[in-house]
Amino acid sequence: MAGRSSRTAHTVAVLMGGPSAEREVSLSSGRECANALRMAGYEVIEVELGPDRGGDLVARLAALRADVVFNALHGRWGEDGCVQGILEWLDLPYTHSGVLASALAMDKTRAKDALRGAGLPVVDSVIACAAEVRARHVLPPPYVVKPNDEGSSVGVYIVHDGANQPPQLAPTMPAHVMVETYAPGRELTTAVMGDRALGVTEIVTEGWYDYAAKYSVGGSRHVIPADIPTDITAACLDHALRAHQALGCRGLSRTDFRWDDARGLDGLIILEVNTQPGMTPTSLAPEQAAHAGIDFPALMRWMIEDALCRT
Repeated sequence: MAGRSSRTAHTVAVLMGGPSAEREVSLSSGRECANALRMAGYEVIEVELGPDRGGDLVARLAALRADVVFNALHGRWGEDGCVQGILEWLDLPYTHSGVLASALAMDKTRAKDALRGAGLPVVDSVIACAAEVRARHVLPPPYVVKPNDEGSSVGVYIVHDGANQPPQLAPTMPAHVMVETYAPGRELTTAVMGDRALGVTEIVTEGWYDYAAKYSVGGSRHVIPADIPTDITAACLDHALRAHQALGCRGLSRTDFRWDDARGLDGLIILEVNTQPGMTPTSLAPEQAAHAGIDFPALMRWMIEDALCRT
């Protein structure tokens, strides 16, 4: 990729779309990021990928001669290490985490193992055959069933306390799923930008924080800074930064928590770490950055410069 430093303005290829269940979220994120990058002074090329996992992605990127890639893909293939491997092979700098951290964070079971090994609190869980989960309670209710490698609350089932029947999972669910103990409490989240935890947001919804609540305008209310005790705020900031480091994340990440306020610090649990947080108008990480004094174009500029520093 010779000649990158000779241009006065870097050219950024924004990857969006892709084959995962989070395609529409990715398209929304990608367009928002592309607009902000233009505002920040970059030349931007939007690269929309279809459901065929990119097809001619290698040829397209080689022809574009972009200086850096902004990865706005979500879900399988886009944030599980696959695209990251292609970009490494092409010697193209790119935003967010690398191959290993991306693959590790996307695999919920292995991510929990890494977080538990770092002394961080996570929910107990097992991997079970979907047919078995449909036939009987694999764990005592209440519990949650979800794919082991999806995001955005795709394919999540909550089995409430006292439920007589096991969940009748959709035929589209994978053959093996994660079953985890239900963690009660308030929804909290903390974004990490490099080596800095930005703040704590509480997510207030009617019901639970599902796909619609995450991405529909008015689907949830974000309280920033969260109205929580100072020791819980400090713990969220500490845990999020340590989780980012334990998984080997780079750039921007976001750690989601559940906090049972009746149990104090013992009630704070990490749900998951997102290596490519959403960048839609209702997304949490850009909102936290703005609250910390970093507007959206400035956040985009930081992410691009962070990616270029790795070359």
